[in-house]
Amino acid sequence: MSAATRRTSGELEMMVMTERLPVVNEGSIEAPRKVRPPVEPSTLAHRDLRDGEWWQAVPAFAGVDAATFHDHRWQMKNTITKASDLLEKLSGLASEAFLADAAEGFRIAPMAVRVSPYLLSLVDWKNPYEDPIRRQFLPTASSRLPDHPKLTFDSLGEQSDAPVPGLTHRYPDKALFLALDTCPVYCRFCTRSYAVGPDQEMVEKVSLKASPKRWEEMFAYVASRPELEDIVISGGDAWNLRAAQIRELGDRLLSIDHVRRMRFASKGPAVLPQKLLTDDEWVEALVGVVDRGRALGKDVMLHTHFNHANEITEVTRRGLGRLFQAGVFVRNQTVLQRGVNDTEEAQTLLARRLAWINVHPYYVYQHDMVKGTEELRTTVATAERLEKWVRGAAAGFNTPTFVVDAPGGGGKRTVHSYEYYDHLTGISVYSAPSVKPGQLFLYFDPIDLLPEEGRARWAVEAEHGKMIDEALEVAREVMVS
Repeated sequence: MSAATRRTSGELEMMVMTERLPVVNEGSIEAPRKVRPPVEPSTLAHRDLRDGEWWQAVPAFAGVDAATFHDHRWQMKNTITKASDLLEKLSGLASEAFLADAAEGFRIAPMAVRVSPYLLSLVDWKNPYEDPIRRQFLPTASSRLPDHPKLTFDSLGEQSDAPVPGLTHRYPDKALFLALDTCPVYCRFCTRSYAVGPDQEMVEKVSLKASPKRWEEMFAYVASRPELEDIVISGGDAWNLRAAQIRELGDRLLSIDHVRRMRFASKGPAVLPQKLLTDDEWVEALVGVVDRGRALGKDVMLHTHFNHANEITEVTRRGLGRLFQAGVFVRNQTVLQRGVNDTEEAQTLLARRLAWINVHPYYVYQHDMVKGTEELRTTVATAERLEKWVRGAAAGFNTPTFVVDAPGGGGKRTVHSYEYYDHLTGISVYSAPSVKPGQLFLYFDPIDLLPEEGRARWAVEAEHGKMIDEALEVAREVMVS
């Protein structure tokens, strides 16, 4: 046998393999490719945005044409602010039993009623109890659970970190500027139910009106603190500020040299996106502040708040598209809620749909401990599971970070960064060394979702302090080990 015909078994195997490979260019060989199968149409559901005249299915809006329905002035004029008016509009659409349940739910709720026609029309009234939008805005007495015994009215301690009324200075370089105390709608789960909206039967609220005198004190404080580089303008909701107020806030804060970043916070795009299409003066005011900031080398953007993919329609895409074309960057902050978005499918669809309309998912918050909303809260373990699932389902910059805003003023902590988490008692312990060094902060899972042994301990008041002491002791041991 000649040398030319002698081959090792490895060489022969390589020859067989290369004969199967396509030749790309003379003298080059392409490696085998793994071809992904065609995607299932359901995986592209995030692109299917609700369109048409769907609101006409609600009898109260049956005769309203598109031009009228998508005018922000009509939406604001017809926004429902009384429970009796809302229930009257639902007559014949929802069952009498549901309406009676909702009427009692409104009576005992800590948050007043304010619902836009747009939002009301997005609810599936054939199945209102399970609908993710209804659950956020219309309480029912039958679903009400007792508040956790460790809940406080201002659970995040915003007032205790306020050097002047309405301005929270917790983080070294950031302040929260609560410009007003009204919103285009009132969310049941609002962490500022201590101030937002009018007084309720069970709640007398702190007043944070859009007062020039109060604003001057806040401007003066920001100007006096050279470490403040980042200002969040919230409330209430920046959507309810007039165009002149948007310009005033923007101009005054941008004129402070050390302020480098500003965020206008608003749920408006989720509940009244028509404003972006028909309120030209307001949009131009916001864009003007963004442009002025960019000219000064400062970053101004809009932070918004979608909780479920059903809140995003073709109207949303068009409205936010206008901001995108004008160079306004938009981020989203979601609140994790039981029965709303506490599944892998719901969180993934929301992240992808937000990305589709050029909104970047930023945070998913563990539901704050808010009065009257225990049935909407879920566990820290649920948030951990969801974050694992969502990460990798979209590009990294379109993947939200799951956080706990630590009760008592610890600020935002990544959900899995606890020092200790007792799944039995539902107590998680967080530290915040850059915010409040040496302190520990506790978050409590809802009792009804705990194992039986944990529920039994919480049923005995004498056990409450013991459970907390046990969790703190383990956390401290972990921190020094």
